Amino acid sequence: MKSSSVSQAVVAPYAEALMSLAQEQNNLEAIANDVRLIGDTLADSVELSQLFASPLIGANVKKGVIENVFGSQVNAVTKSFLLLLVDRKRIAFLAEIVNEFKALLRVIDKVALAEITTALKLSKAQEDSICDRVKAMTSAKSVELAVTINPELIGGVIIKVGSQVVDASIRGQLRRLKSSLTAGV
Repeated sequence: MKSSSVSQAVVAPYAEALMSLAQEQNNLEAIANDVRLIGDTLADSVELSQLFASPLIGANVKKGVIENVFGSQVNAVTKSFLLLLVDRKRIAFLAEIVNEFKALLRVIDKVALAEITTALKLSKAQEDSICDRVKAMTSAKSVELAVTINPELIGGVIIKVGSQVVDASIRGQLRRLKSSLTAGV
């Protein structure tokens, strides 16, 4: 497992460099779309992530995979960036670099990331309501939801935006009730 401080020391400069390059070339939207595509592809393919992470697989093989998987789908700048990561032996950090780039993009676009944990799938109306509340909390222009379903919550929702956490789950209410009852004994 990679140390988070070492990982961040490697990840941040690469994400910032790609962001800088995208802005300099007035190509931010295209590169942002490429990064989203790469992130989605990595999320969908455990094998691809494992291939990039393996020190036993040579650079030429990894470059060939990049060419085959992303070659015609991404901008030339993005493809060059991926090949640079292979050359610098940093391709194993690709998923983390993608996440860091997305975080930088959210700051630029004034988009708040709300991590939602819920017992059941949310309806569109519920998602819209949460987005409105998060906008009010953060003064963001828009909200990106990352929804996780956890049946152990029993019901309700936990909303995390940055360092703020709102626990409106039944499990959380039961835990607070138990705490108050045992404190009174």
